[in-house]
Amino acid sequence: MVLAASAFIVAAVLSSAWITGQFTTPAVDRTDGYVSELAARNQPWTRLFRVSEVLSGLSCVFGVALVPRVAREWPGWLALAAFGLLTFAAGLFPLDCAALSDPACGRAGTSFAHRMHTLAGPLGTVAVLAAMVVLSLRWRSWVSWLFTWLSLAATLLTVAAHADRHGVGIAHRAQLTLIAVWLVYVAVHLLISDDDDHDHHQAAWDEPAITVNGTTGAGTWNSVAGGADGYGRPHVVEQGAGPAVLITAGPGGAWFHWDRVAGHLAGGRRRVIRFDRPGLGLSPRSPAPPTLYAEVARLAGLSPAHPERVTVLAHGVACWHAEAFARLHPLCVAGLVLVDPACAVRRRRLALGGSAGQWLPALGGTWGATALARLAGPAAHRLLTGEPDPSGAYSLGKVPLAVAGEWLARRDMAADLRLLRGEKPLPGVPVIVVSTGARDPCRQRLATMLGARLVRLPVSRRQVHLKAPEAIAEMVSAIPARGPGPSHRNP
Repeated sequence: MVLAASAFIVAAVLSSAWITGQFTTPAVDRTDGYVSELAARNQPWTRLFRVSEVLSGLSCVFGVALVPRVAREWPGWLALAAFGLLTFAAGLFPLDCAALSDPACGRAGTSFAHRMHTLAGPLGTVAVLAAMVVLSLRWRSWVSWLFTWLSLAATLLTVAAHADRHGVGIAHRAQLTLIAVWLVYVAVHLLISDDDDHDHHQAAWDEPAITVNGTTGAGTWNSVAGGADGYGRPHVVEQGAGPAVLITAGPGGAWFHWDRVAGHLAGGRRRVIRFDRPGLGLSPRSPAPPTLYAEVARLAGLSPAHPERVTVLAHGVACWHAEAFARLHPLCVAGLVLVDPACAVRRRRLALGGSAGQWLPALGGTWGATALARLAGPAAHRLLTGEPDPSGAYSLGKVPLAVAGEWLARRDMAADLRLLRGEKPLPGVPVIVVSTGARDPCRQRLATMLGARLVRLPVSRRQVHLKAPEAIAEMVSAIPARGPGPSHRNP
């Protein structure tokens, strides 16, 4: 909220740079000349005013990108973003000369930039007026409506003055002043509404869970989630009956990537529990950055109650969470199946990871993140997995920011896991390390350290669970439902 408000204030200040031009560019008529004539190519301070206009437009777009999403406000923010882009274009393509102040301007023809400027200016005015109307309707604020009506009146006066060829400068300057003041009002409105939104997000933790039942090609499932795109309970899917199997996906993964594996396990009389980590899939965002111990606590909360044990199936970096869970909760684990585990290499902790993790979840709820996800998310998902996105999860703005947050937390998680390996022994339960692609020394060392059985699958390393679901399900089914005694050693 603060960054978005600051951006709108900067846009308002930069768009008011014409005030100084009244004294530095006397060739532009203050009564009958457009403000944009100050930035004409043949004026002495053209670069200053063009740069101010360009930066003003970019600041406006940046502010819209940082505004948190609110239901049914998107047309207003889209119009305001269009105004920022058109303002940017108007500064990028200046007038050739002072169109109204110089009678000789345009007699020899005009350039492409001149024509673009004359088109971008009116379109930008229409866009900002549309933004004023839509946001005023949503906010129901008499102050916003006051600026909207005054800006509309100033615009009509500018059009009438242009037709009369007199007083255009005065009306245009009044119009730009009202737009700049309205941008400051937008900033103030965001700052004031920030407190209410904070209270709403805190209350979202207490929202009741939403339970959905259905049937897919993988069998009958039960889905539980809370909240929406804000904060709340994680999305959990349970399927089948029998000894429990807990599946935790790799980086950026969602529950539906494991449909085929879950279907095989549920058909083999296993109760399969899948979930989406915060910000991924259908799980809402979390106000806290990801940590190894938070993921361990999540696995513990999803595991069945003692004395029943759970077999944990993990992929990629999530294998770290599964291993740490087994070390910290040895009586809860029947066995581990680690698919293409990431290597916890020794690197210095990343200071940026903790600080960035504090604000990345908030950015995931902004209009900018939503626009980025909807433009690139489905295509990127299909490119990486070769599969469609049936739930539309990768069109949500929270997902790319959650992926970035987990990537930034990798070094801290690896460091915590290395410390944990020296403090807590691994319980004597069956462990299988699945490796794909070429022979990997890192996974060989991990299997030796964990006393695990190393299995190599002749499939591509990327998304192995989508290409060999039967093989992975067989490995999980081979692990006894209850873990053996402490004397057990892995073959």
